Amino acid sequence: MATLNFGDLRKGLTIEIDGQPHEVMDYTRHKMQQRAPVTRVRVKNLLSGSVTEKTFQAYETTFTPADVSSRTSQYLYTDGEFFHFMDMETYDQYQVTGEQIGDSINYLKEEVTLDISFYNGAIIGLKLPTFVELTVTESPPGLKGDTAQGGTKPATLETGHTLNVPLFIHEGEVIKVDTRNGQYVERVT
Repeated sequence: MATLNFGDLRKGLTIEIDGQPHEVMDYTRHKMQQRAPVTRVRVKNLLSGSVTEKTFQAYETTFTPADVSSRTSQYLYTDGEFFHFMDMETYDQYQVTGEQIGDSINYLKEEVTLDISFYNGAIIGLKLPTFVELTVTESPPGLKGDTAQGGTKPATLETGHTLNVPLFIHEGEVIKVDTRNGQYVERVT
């Protein structure tokens, strides 16, 4: 496998450090007189999710690209133990544990299309679309005298997740939710 030099680094690139895949978040290089350059790389471990900063002191710092790939897949169903997905190109099916899904389970509904990440052929994570549309299944009515601007109330979504929505949202309505921060964006219907 080819190695990468400092000039090949870019944000979002996946490299191997200590035998684990990492995504480059930021990188810098400093050179002082009569000393070897110092390369600092801020990376996110794709297996644990932790963010660290690595420092390398050498004239030629090389990195090994990680064998990370992504496949567009569709969520099919859960059998209680595993969540089942289907590759949109090959129609292969994958089983994913709830631990691998993590907080994404709050926004996962049948037939949603997302990206599944693989490292050396094993599933390491999911990447949901930025926004998902979910139906409100339970929401108490807004109190008389409350305004439609600024007031919020809890609402339970079809996935079982609860979040705060404006007072004018009612049961049965479809809302758009930002999967990055779990917040209400807008009413769809």
